[in-house]
Amino acid sequence: MIVVWFLPGQLNAQDAVFSKGDKVLNLGLGLGNSLYQGRYYTGQVPPLSASLEFGIADNIIDEKGLIGLGPYLGYTSYKYQVQDWGWKYSNFVLGAKGNFHYQFVDKLDTYAGILLGYNVASSREFGVITSGYDYSYSAGGLIYGGFIGARYYFRDSFGVMAEAGYGLTYLTLGISLKL
Repeated sequence: MIVVWFLPGQLNAQDAVFSKGDKVLNLGLGLGNSLYQGRYYTGQVPPLSASLEFGIADNIIDEKGLIGLGPYLGYTSYKYQVQDWGWKYSNFVLGAKGNFHYQFVDKLDTYAGILLGYNVASSREFGVITSGYDYSYSAGGLIYGGFIGARYYFRDSFGVMAEAGYGLTYLTLGISLKL
């Protein structure tokens, strides 16, 4: 059994990149955003995210599939400005991600997933339009998204990750750390 595990090109449950019981911390930086777009918007804090994923069920579809679940945190802020007046917006997302992993090649963990969470959005006016007028507002609501992703591991506990889809951003790049 040990000899089979070390054979190059062999892919079995023993050399799966992500397995039941594994814990992976993902730290990401978003490129592009899905919340604030247009001529007068500028990014203040790019979309940042952190998620922790736990492998909970394995041996799905040809013994290569796995389900992972875990918490998600995301934050971004933007400014809408026309001349000396505008709004500053921030979004904080607390949620959960569910992923279905299927490993096609060695060291590459590929998956598709969903995000379900709560978005706390706040805004604050800046500049002067009317003397003595200062307005701020906050609200919250459900946020959801779907994505595909991949993690490539350079070492057993360190890798890079990329996710494309819909949430705070269209593309997230970052690092993955197995705990």
